[in-house]
Amino acid sequence: MSTPTRDDLVDFIYHEARLLDEKRLEEWYELYTDDAYYWIPVTPGQPDGVNHVSLLYEDKLLLNLRIVRLRDPKSYSQHPESRSHHVLQRPEIESSDPAKNTWVMRTPFVYIETRGDEQQVYGGIALHTLVQIDGKLRIRLKRVNMVNSDAALPSIQLFM
Repeated sequence: MSTPTRDDLVDFIYHEARLLDEKRLEEWYELYTDDAYYWIPVTPGQPDGVNHVSLLYEDKLLLNLRIVRLRDPKSYSQHPESRSHHVLQRPEIESSDPAKNTWVMRTPFVYIETRGDEQQVYGGIALHTLVQIDGKLRIRLKRVNMVNSDAALPSIQLFM
């Protein structure tokens, strides 16, 4: 198994955002390890999602349930359907430990979510903890640090 290059890691982050924007959610879901978490802390610098309140702290099972809900024709929060667009700055390697098969990517972003006539715009930094399994990169943790996470926010329907 060869160590991923910087370009491999950067391309992976762009690919993940594209899957989300194209609503290829089942493919996106498969990017996650079985022990993965998708986390949006409620306060800047929050140390963990277990002992502190979070906007989202979902394991792979909960991610799947959310995808199923979004796909359900009876999910009235999706009439009209939500759409998203990720505008990413170039991802950077925040840290790497090839001996432990772990890379952390840091990606500043602007996220736009629309539904009908409503549009929400958020900014922040995504931190992806990536591992390589069977020669493929996978997400063990996606932490989304929103600039305004401690504000009163409307319901975010999709995935940042």
